Amino acid sequence: MMENKDDLAKIITAENGKPLKEAEGEILYSASFLEWFAEEARRIYGDIIPPSVKDRRILVLKQPVGVAGIITPLKGSWNFPSAMITRKVGAALAAGCTVVVKPAEDTPLSALALAELANQAGIPAGVYNVVPCSQQQTPAVGEALCTDPLVAKISFTGSTATGKILLHHAAGTVKRVSMELGGHAPFIVFDSADVDRAVAGALASKYRNSGQTCVCTNRFLVQKKVHDAFVEKFAKAIERELRVGNGFDEGTTQGPLINEKAVGKVERHISDAVSQGASIVTGGKRHSFGKNFFEPTLLSNVTTNMLCTQEETFGPLAPVIKFDTEAEAVAIANSANVGLAGYFYSQDPAQIWRVAEQLEVGIVGVNEGIISSVACPFGGVKQSGLGREGSKYGIDEYLEIKYVCFGGL
Repeated sequence: MMENKDDLAKIITAENGKPLKEAEGEILYSASFLEWFAEEARRIYGDIIPPSVKDRRILVLKQPVGVAGIITPLKGSWNFPSAMITRKVGAALAAGCTVVVKPAEDTPLSALALAELANQAGIPAGVYNVVPCSQQQTPAVGEALCTDPLVAKISFTGSTATGKILLHHAAGTVKRVSMELGGHAPFIVFDSADVDRAVAGALASKYRNSGQTCVCTNRFLVQKKVHDAFVEKFAKAIERELRVGNGFDEGTTQGPLINEKAVGKVERHISDAVSQGASIVTGGKRHSFGKNFFEPTLLSNVTTNMLCTQEETFGPLAPVIKFDTEAEAVAIANSANVGLAGYFYSQDPAQIWRVAEQLEVGIVGVNEGIISSVACPFGGVKQSGLGREGSKYGIDEYLEIKYVCFGGL
């Protein structure tokens, strides 16, 4: 991958509009999963358990689960069309599984490029397979993978609604499943926070890939004492540091949203919030660069009754809610039925421990806005999914545990 990193990055930018610098970073991230799981393949350890009777030996083996269906439609693959695949496929291949990848209909070229590189690397034919399809055929292909008895495992990244459908299909043959589903990440700024650091983290967390990542902040909760200073500094940072444009142009930090439907959702959330009393601090409309480009937007005077705080926007919209107490912030953060990522800024050690343990999410960023790492377990709780990807835990998703009782000794 690294020998072809420039071409692979250009494919990503051409497919989804992501700024080229971000695409280059994704390729490095993608390759790191292949390296990581290649090393983890040597650490698939079994076990020996002391027997209760002397003429037996008890062994525990770990074996590949079998054919793994890798499904990355909608928001799961087009925003990271390379990394989402290597994060799953790297673990599957290291465990000894073969894979069938169904890439997002919007970004099939990255998956096909990886297939060509797999062939060049000497991976045998039939081990890494790609089945691209149209948007119209996506439900049928997903159902086929989930119901075919030859497929032993399903790994899916996408919306919670689609994940539930695939879980229903997979239940018929009781398949192993991993689900990385929707998020609704809170970003809490407490009175004790370093506001400048919080602004920098907010900018990185919210506007990476124009707000189109599953761990992007969706709700900003800012305590009363620092609220006004945070909003003012955040608005200035947005206007100073973010540039909307062609992903291939140097200096561009914000590319297009993936399609017209995504733009429409951002507009609907803003319109709903403003109609209920929210104020547009900066941005708020489509960008003149093109129909799928949207201005990075910041809203204040936001309440929990507004759509933008109840649904995942998946776009460059940052709504700010003012709160009074820690308990209030935690309650708002945990009110969602999903829990993928959550962030908060505080310099109070006791508060950091309390809130980190109380947030109902699978991933917590404390005084950090960018938290993904190949060495760390990625996944959510509640309706954000099942299982973990990356880290030493990721390979377990593709392994079965077999107990062997060796008697008559």
